[in-house]
Amino acid sequence: MKATQKTFADTVDRALHKVRIFYFCGADEAGAGDAAALVANWLGKAELVEITGSELKRDPPRLADEARSTSLFGDKRIIRVTMSGDDAHDAIAALAADPVSGWPVLIVAGGATDKSRVAKLLTDRDDSLVTIFYPPDTRTVAEAVRNGGDAVGLRLNSQLAERIALAAGLDTRIARSEVEKLALYLDASPESPKTASAKDLAAIGTETGDDSMAPIVNATLGGLTDRLRHELPRLASGDINPVGLLLAFERRAVQLAQLAAKLGPGGNVNALIEQETQARRIFFKDKADLTLQLHKWRGARLERLLNRLASLHRAMLTDSAGAQLRLQQGLAEIARAAAR
Repeated sequence: MKATQKTFADTVDRALHKVRIFYFCGADEAGAGDAAALVANWLGKAELVEITGSELKRDPPRLADEARSTSLFGDKRIIRVTMSGDDAHDAIAALAADPVSGWPVLIVAGGATDKSRVAKLLTDRDDSLVTIFYPPDTRTVAEAVRNGGDAVGLRLNSQLAERIALAAGLDTRIARSEVEKLALYLDASPESPKTASAKDLAAIGTETGDDSMAPIVNATLGGLTDRLRHELPRLASGDINPVGLLLAFERRAVQLAQLAAKLGPGGNVNALIEQETQARRIFFKDKADLTLQLHKWRGARLERLLNRLASLHRAMLTDSAGAQLRLQQGLAEIARAAAR
């Protein structure tokens, strides 16, 4: 079976207890992760067993073994796999071929699409659900922000919800954290709801990871090599998490891909960026940087950038000790390509 984020809830509602393999993929990794957490919650209380794709790549039979295994305390189990690309293909193929249904398996595949080998393996199976998460738009994330606020007793108007969504780089994980922080500041709860204001948001000093990472992202993708030389020491000093920074790059690359698709061949970059800014689909502070970057990254160049970021992601997951150095080298290469 197959779904998108729009049809996911209805599909799961109908098929929750007959699906044993849930596969979440697509450019919106935050949305995919949120959906996996929702399914785990809907399945009920259980022991959660977490496995990485790199572990399964080294030991493919382990996934089927874990799905068949009994909990030490006799509880139900849920197996959650976090992987990049098709790392765990062989393990998932072995699980799908196993005649014993076993415990449910939730797979969150960063950097994968519904065209991946794993997705093709699972799509036509009645006991599997492949869900593709496309990049969210501002309205969708702002709505999720308001819904999240309602759940914790925090009333947010549409402008404030949109501001949180944009500041979070349309990442629902970051936005949810900001909502929780704001609710705590206002002492809001479902029993005692509070209305938040822009002044309250400013008071908690909201600055997302993307705010601090933006200078590195913009220097790299803009081909501003001199500026990047001044920014990279922040990464080396440990002030910035390498994986978090790479995710910020991936979000910007996906945004550029969306804009390039709207632009089409021969389109006017400046006019498109102005139109998107006026429609509040682009944060006004990003306007100049996105204009420069969209001039540089389109077509085959943009496709190569997306592939390079995906390969960096996979390499960093398999070599966490060398992640910082690997990322520095990768960003320097990307900046030189953008400068040409």
